[in-house]
Amino acid sequence: MDLGNKTHVSEFILLGLSEDTEVQPLLFALFLMMYLVTLTGNLLIILTTISDAHLHMPMYFFLANLSFADICFTSTTVPKMLVNIQTLTKTISYRNCLSQMYFFLVFGGLDSFFLTVMAYDRYVAICHPLHYMVIMNPRLCCLLLLASWMLSALNSLLQCLMVLQLTFCTELEIPHFFCEITQIIQLACSDTFFNDLVIYFAAGILGVIPFTGILFSYSKIISSILRISSHGGKYKAFSTCGSHLSVVSLFYGTGLAVFLSSAVTQNSRASVIITVMYTVVTPMLNPFIYSLRNNDIKHALKIISC
Repeated sequence: MDLGNKTHVSEFILLGLSEDTEVQPLLFALFLMMYLVTLTGNLLIILTTISDAHLHMPMYFFLANLSFADICFTSTTVPKMLVNIQTLTKTISYRNCLSQMYFFLVFGGLDSFFLTVMAYDRYVAICHPLHYMVIMNPRLCCLLLLASWMLSALNSLLQCLMVLQLTFCTELEIPHFFCEITQIIQLACSDTFFNDLVIYFAAGILGVIPFTGILFSYSKIISSILRISSHGGKYKAFSTCGSHLSVVSLFYGTGLAVFLSSAVTQNSRASVIITVMYTVVTPMLNPFIYSLRNNDIKHALKIISC
């Protein structure tokens, strides 16, 4: 390794979604619109669950927290991208890059944990309806919320501390629209074996284990629903899970696509496009999925709008 190529890192260069200057105004308008829709939709969900007493239940408590995490998740990446497009700059300071990486991992982890907790909530509601309020008591809900925050924050802190140990060369261009951790690690001159190890370990803790928990919960839910004799009862039980299943499929489907695309192919542009789906599009669609498929949310929204 040529030590002369190593340098003190002060900033990185974000190449963004496209280097074509003619496309930049279109990208700015598109992502500004999606960001505003994300903010509006998720804020409406939060305000609705707070203002309507009928929604003061564990299910909607975690839905409001998911909406808050989605707002923050998108806010860690899109505003900086919009500023770079508007000012025709591509740089981000080393400190801001680490901060962006930290909060992106925190809120991405929270999304995964909240979806898992919401699956457990549906499992208790359908499989143990008579004991629902006893099991999903306020103390347990707060503990689950606290555990989600702590695990996400600790994972993010560990990942960022590992990146701080790396030495970077003069090639500081990130083929992405934000400081994505795997892209940062690929720019390092020093050994990244332990960084890669931590990333795969975190993927198991924040991805595989929660997704396995969701699959287990829904296997029990489906088994219970199939034992219901009336068609109306089956439909009502399935309808309470439809919104959550749609969001889970969207989040984990796009997340898995990003992971597989980065592992299988070196085409970073394709990976960036897929990343847009779960970092921008999914948080934008979540409020619509829950409001359109949930009668309680639709009823509360009508009351607020009147």
